[in-house]
Amino acid sequence: MRTQKQRRNQVSRLIIPAKNANLTPKKGIIMSALYQALPAVDKLLKTPQGEQFVAEFGHSATVSVSREMLQQAREHIKRHENLPHFLQTDEATFQYIRQQLLLQQQVNIKSVHNLTGTVLHTNLGRALWSPAAQQAALDAMQGNVALEYDLAAGERSHRDNYISDLLQQLTGAEAACVVNNNAAAVLLILATFAQGKEVIISRGELIEIGGAFRIPDIMAQAGCKLVEVGTTNRTHLKDYRNAINENTAFLMKVHSSNYQICGFTHSVDEQALAELGKEFGIPVITDLGSGALIDLKQFDLPEEPTVQEKLQQGLDLISFSGDKLLGGPQAGIIVGKKALIQQLQAHPLKRVLRCDKVTLAGLEATLRLYLQPEKITEKLTALHLLTQTIAQLQAQAEQLKVRLENRLNADYVIAIEPSEAQVGSGSQPLARIPSIAVTIAPATEKMPTKITALFARLLALPQPVIGRIERDKIWLDLRSLASLDRLLDSLETL
Repeated sequence: MRTQKQRRNQVSRLIIPAKNANLTPKKGIIMSALYQALPAVDKLLKTPQGEQFVAEFGHSATVSVSREMLQQAREHIKRHENLPHFLQTDEATFQYIRQQLLLQQQVNIKSVHNLTGTVLHTNLGRALWSPAAQQAALDAMQGNVALEYDLAAGERSHRDNYISDLLQQLTGAEAACVVNNNAAAVLLILATFAQGKEVIISRGELIEIGGAFRIPDIMAQAGCKLVEVGTTNRTHLKDYRNAINENTAFLMKVHSSNYQICGFTHSVDEQALAELGKEFGIPVITDLGSGALIDLKQFDLPEEPTVQEKLQQGLDLISFSGDKLLGGPQAGIIVGKKALIQQLQAHPLKRVLRCDKVTLAGLEATLRLYLQPEKITEKLTALHLLTQTIAQLQAQAEQLKVRLENRLNADYVIAIEPSEAQVGSGSQPLARIPSIAVTIAPATEKMPTKITALFARLLALPQPVIGRIERDKIWLDLRSLASLDRLLDSLETL
């Protein structure tokens, strides 16, 4: 047990009051002395170091950090009956304050290296913007833009007009509108056409995606009644027909992009459902999810239905995402019949859910890339990553392996291995894309904690490196990496 004198000697000259020098070593008195030894915030601010902090980081931030430090010290004293390490000396105190002030200035949504093998990684921001989209967004941020202004007519226009024109050209739709994500698009459709009415949907399509988007909940929020038909694995056209009544708003299909039901199954295709809708004068609407605008099979990628195919099958409205297979910014896109789009544009929720100028600029630039489909894999970043050859990935892996061997010691074995990547963001969840990864394993079986510790070191880099741990190895999959040069630079500080 430390004596009271030993405890007091830990306290810095800035902190310890001389009047406590003769206290007897009783627990209550010792703790009281320690509490009294804590410096006042204004005293800290009046020191040369405190004044420097105020000048560099601002008065409010310095006061806030100092108060938080002292509160932590009080809690530490209560638990341990001594001063925390950051109050042992003046130097430690000021060093701690500076560290906390610097931490407050760090950006939390920081750039990372994605080596998970999931190209459209929801947790890492989904699709990487193309250079063209980045430049368009930068231009929009740096100045005024013709967002709701018709330059030809010299008068006000609608902010969706430019996007609508492009989508009509690319998909063959009569009209289009844009909101801030696909969940918002579904909500807007339901609120516009089905409030107080019924929406018929197959039980096998009552999906949940992400952390909280559930079709039944969205329908309830929009004030419409969900009518389930069929069973989880089998739904027939007669199930829809038998559920239609005078209160039916529309028939709904949801593309199973983030799940698959296999085996003894049956579903109704959009063309048959569209014909049924026309028979009863009821719209048929589809949530397509990922929303591909080109046939991915030509690139040996997993098949995904295109927006154009679904429109040709007679659907009245289709909603899909802008930041998945489309390869652009986060947005919810709705294409289809002009009369229905006009009703969506007129709904009060449309303004609530609309996109800003930066998103629309990035989306327009992304869509324009599709006007030259022969160059799309070169210019659309997401598709470029998905279509890289194994030889290209192998060449990158060899450079990465050399850099890791130079930075890590003999505790690790570094190798190049075949890997399996995936599209991500719910697109083709069972499909895998051949890839190449650099793996890092412990040199001996007795050091499994080395991998966990190294994974943490990679995450702690100024530009974190995010891979995955499988079979007691770190896998750094090159399929999802945006820039090898930047990765190699980041690893210099490993």
